[in-house]
Amino acid sequence: MNTTRYFFICQLALLALCTITSTSAQAFVWSLKGVHTITAHTQDKRATVIGTVSFTPLIDGSSTFVVTMDYTKFSDYFLSMKEFKCLSSPVEVTCHVPYPYRHPGKVTLDDLTWLEHNLLFLFKRPSEFGAKLWNGLYYRFTVTDTGLVGQPMAIDLNLISAPPDDLKKPTFTDFERVPFPKGVRWIESISIE
Repeated sequence: MNTTRYFFICQLALLALCTITSTSAQAFVWSLKGVHTITAHTQDKRATVIGTVSFTPLIDGSSTFVVTMDYTKFSDYFLSMKEFKCLSSPVEVTCHVPYPYRHPGKVTLDDLTWLEHNLLFLFKRPSEFGAKLWNGLYYRFTVTDTGLVGQPMAIDLNLISAPPDDLKKPTFTDFERVPFPKGVRWIESISIE
């Protein structure tokens, strides 16, 4: 067999192997399509389904989404003259804070900001009265093979007490979020699968 033909066969084999590997890897990439469950994971190793998110892919590669919270899993709390839907434990009460303004409602696997803005929370100790909006929780999502996992970050919810100047720009940018040390918050993570 001549050398040129040998190299050509090797290149074809390598190309075939790369194609198979690439196709296999793509088969396991999670996508923003269909209805997925939103689950809160707590320090006591409980997993509570708190809602669903429905993704609809668009031609440009992004997806629109609709979050539907399952408030039957929450308790009603009247804090600072406002009703909140909260998950509670002996160590912490965590209340959902719906983002109050219109927004584009689109995400990509590289930019999940608007989805994250739909899953805002505040936390308080069970013994505390009232809602302290500076105790805000923002779950920053990363993509995994099976879905999305959000880690808690500190935010000041007072930033959404008035509408932003530009409704198309997210309120909570990297500058407004601070990661919590692992294990500090009762709801340690939120997953979407």
